[in-house]
Amino acid sequence: MAIRQMPRRSLSNERRSTEVPKGHLAVYVGESDQNKLFVIQLSYLNHLSFQELLCQSEEEFGFHHPMGGLTIPCNEELFIEITSYLSR
Repeated sequence: MAIRQMPRRSLSNERRSTEVPKGHLAVYVGESDQNKLFVIQLSYLNHLSFQELLCQSEEEFGFHHPMGGLTIPCNEELFIEITSYLSR
């Protein structure tokens, strides 16, 4: 599987219970207050399609992310489609 979706927990519990494996990055994905947490491979950051998602994030949030971590403002299905493509 290209990405792992992490269960959503309260912020205080999330810091203690969400472990991100070496070589991976946790990101929030969604277009509303119902963002989901995903763990992706760091190598995705080198791909143009993922860099476009990062640009969207920068345009919408700048360097302030309301969830406290990197938030990618796109449809969850599109994110899964992109990361599935990148994992090939």
